Amino acid sequence: MQDLPGTPLSAAEPDRPPARPHPPRGRSRAVLGLLAVLVLVLDQASKAWALAALTPGQPVDVLGRVLRLSLIRNPGAAFSLGDGATWVLTLVSLAILGWVLLGVRRVAGLPWSIALGLLLGGALGNLLDRLVREPGPGRGHVVDFIDYAGLFVGNVADIAIVTAAGIIMVLAYRGVPLGGHRTRPARGDG
Repeated sequence: MQDLPGTPLSAAEPDRPPARPHPPRGRSRAVLGLLAVLVLVLDQASKAWALAALTPGQPVDVLGRVLRLSLIRNPGAAFSLGDGATWVLTLVSLAILGWVLLGVRRVAGLPWSIALGLLLGGALGNLLDRLVREPGPGRGHVVDFIDYAGLFVGNVADIAIVTAAGIIMVLAYRGVPLGGHRTRPARGDG
């Protein structure tokens, strides 16, 4: 007998598909960790190469003026914003790092693992520069060397961070939580 009007007689709803099992969290965390380490190693290796091979003020054309290698030491953020607040950028990097590490506990899907792995590796790459490079700990300048048509100069860590931001925006738009299941149907889904 029904307790309340409109309550289904059976516990299951026949028109709803069965829930998918969560992907293994261990595999998701492994992908995230490996990707973060890969980004960090590529970033630091490319910066070491740039410091050894490039001279500040002497750009090297790769694809004409559209893509050049131009070594700078950036005390600020993207577009050299915040030049006088390097220590604030260090704190922001630490906050991002903390947010990602909290998310690692909940991540259970490949898209989020990739996004957070890229974000973690990129944040660590630029944070490491701020901690160990001149002029001193917490105030270090980030090594940038990839010049995009004179609009801005970045590095491998920046590429990873921007890619992660794009993936996170798509996942958020589609309603995919860190646990790996969409909370609302995407456009075009029933």
